Amino acid sequence: MDKLWAHLIEVQPDPDPWVVAVSALAALALVGFRMPWQISRGLITIAHEGGHALMALVTRRKLEGIRLHSDTSGVTLTRGRPTGPGMVLTALAGYLAPSLLGLAAAWLTEQGRITLLIWGVLLFLVCMLLLIRNLYGALILLVTGGAVFALIMYAPAEAQQVVALVAVWFLLFGGIRPIIELQRKRRRRQARDSDADQLARLTFLPGGFYVFFFLLVSGASAVFGAYLMNPL
Repeated sequence: MDKLWAHLIEVQPDPDPWVVAVSALAALALVGFRMPWQISRGLITIAHEGGHALMALVTRRKLEGIRLHSDTSGVTLTRGRPTGPGMVLTALAGYLAPSLLGLAAAWLTEQGRITLLIWGVLLFLVCMLLLIRNLYGALILLVTGGAVFALIMYAPAEAQQVVALVAVWFLLFGGIRPIIELQRKRRRRQARDSDADQLARLTFLPGGFYVFFFLLVSGASAVFGAYLMNPL
């Protein structure tokens, strides 16, 4: 256990500035272009539903399971009071989770804790797998977790660092785009049951306020995360 802990908290050297820049551009391409985004958006959904699930557990709501769908949507099933702070916080956590996870990952990367970050991601995926209640969701988590496990076991430290950098940037950038997409759908009245509209029904504030709040937190996380990731 001592050897394992020493391995987990091992500090890696800072990456070259060009590696950080190229990884940021790669993540920006994944988020900015339609085809790569359609393929990779499911990873943001995993973080989104994980945020709902974690907050449900923190607020002591009964967590019944998570479903991930092939159209990159998802749903977290909880049971408890239909109103109140627990329900509000659970609904609030989804759109904030990818950006806040990205910010936490950026801090670990800035500290050189790449190994700890990757093992933390693997643990997160395993916990999600235990909560999945549909076949497609289980398949996606098994494929993603298998890729992370292969990265840990077979990839050299330099490759792990590059993948971790791209993943951190992807969470920071990818946490913003779904919020913009949400507002576009709300303008066309295609998202009546979105998290923002559920929050509007639970509180006295309009759904647009929550979209703005999501965007504010995600934008601030991206800016501060980029500051932490800045090699200069």
